[in-house]
Amino acid sequence: MGKLQEFDIALTNNKVVYGPGESISGTVKIRAGSPLQFKAIKVYCQGSCGISNKMNDTSWMLEEQYFNSTLSVADKGTLAAGEHSFPFQFLIPVAAPTSFEGPFGKIHYRVRAAIDTPRFSKDYKAQRPFYLLNLLNLNEVPDIEHPSCAVTTKKFNYLLVKTGILMLKARSDLRGYIPGQVIKLATEIHNKSGKDTGCVLASLIQKVTYKTKRTMFDLRTIAEVEGAGVKAGKHAEWREQIIVPPLPQSALTGCSLIDIDYFVQVSLKSPDAVVTLPICIGNIAVNLSPSRPTPSITRGTAGVTPSAPPAEHELDERLGAGGVASEEIPTKSHSQQDPSGQPVTMSPSAFSHAPGAALPPSHRQPDATAPLFCVSTGATIPFFTEGNVTPIPTSCSLILPPEYSSWDYPHEPPPSYEESCSSADSSFNSRQ
Repeated sequence: MGKLQEFDIALTNNKVVYGPGESISGTVKIRAGSPLQFKAIKVYCQGSCGISNKMNDTSWMLEEQYFNSTLSVADKGTLAAGEHSFPFQFLIPVAAPTSFEGPFGKIHYRVRAAIDTPRFSKDYKAQRPFYLLNLLNLNEVPDIEHPSCAVTTKKFNYLLVKTGILMLKARSDLRGYIPGQVIKLATEIHNKSGKDTGCVLASLIQKVTYKTKRTMFDLRTIAEVEGAGVKAGKHAEWREQIIVPPLPQSALTGCSLIDIDYFVQVSLKSPDAVVTLPICIGNIAVNLSPSRPTPSITRGTAGVTPSAPPAEHELDERLGAGGVASEEIPTKSHSQQDPSGQPVTMSPSAFSHAPGAALPPSHRQPDATAPLFCVSTGATIPFFTEGNVTPIPTSCSLILPPEYSSWDYPHEPPPSYEESCSSADSSFNSRQ
């Protein structure tokens, strides 16, 4: 670094996660080995979004800026040899969207510092990223406390000459969840044919839309659970649950270039039948009215246990059994099981901390050879931490949810939450 032995930015209290409308403050630290002439020392606070049509390309096709503030902390002069400290403070705009990083774009925030030196001399630059969490309150989303329902009827041919009819109906207990909560699914399959069906599959899927000149969709399977098929002529019900892992929130309020949607897809492999349940992922849980009791979540001593159906009394109604004796569909596999067969342990209380607060250590004993991963507060911010210490942000690839399967993407991307709710409701009601 030449004459400079240190040029760094330190944020107050090492805070890395901020909310809209908060102040971000810190100091620029400089240690010079010899006198250094400068024209100005400036600090910048910047927030922007950029997207591209090429994966992991930072040469953005489209950009939008949320703020770009500049503060001059020192005018023309000479820095004497030794240590120097320059304080700064900025106000984050209320409308700034939540941080996000994806393969085709990102919303990022940073504090930059620059020493502008005389002509023909080397300029010096430093930067420190920070993260923004613009909380999504699910209680502000219309009809969020109602079940999400969908039904389809499939007419198909088998053995060349025979015709069969199959009904597939699915329902989730709510339309909105926060990380750590459980999506309770109830599925009904009425096989009015002489052929056994294939396995039934329920998948939690994320759709990220990048609004370039040619809109791109990035679809990812977050978690999936597979149940057995239904015998010929049988009526069967399948009840399962999926834990919502740390995920970016639905939508990105304030950003016009990137959208995030989630849905649960329930499908049969044979015959080909699919229903889609739109859901919303937020940061503040649904506050259910007294007339509708809060669905209980079955927990073990270490956390929520997937592959355990809700108790019978938790279902508000049977899904259209119509007096026909129903069989229970057994679950074959669940992606939220570790290799030992034990359920993933995830405490919803881990997501109740304020942004920037220290998060509790994991309930499970991690692999000593692997870096420790601590869940975020529902934003897109991964943290490595050890024990009860202040989280430290990383640049790892875990900001996006992992792939749990090689699920084939549909030719037509699924609709958004708003587009789906009304059509799903009308379709379900018309078949009652």
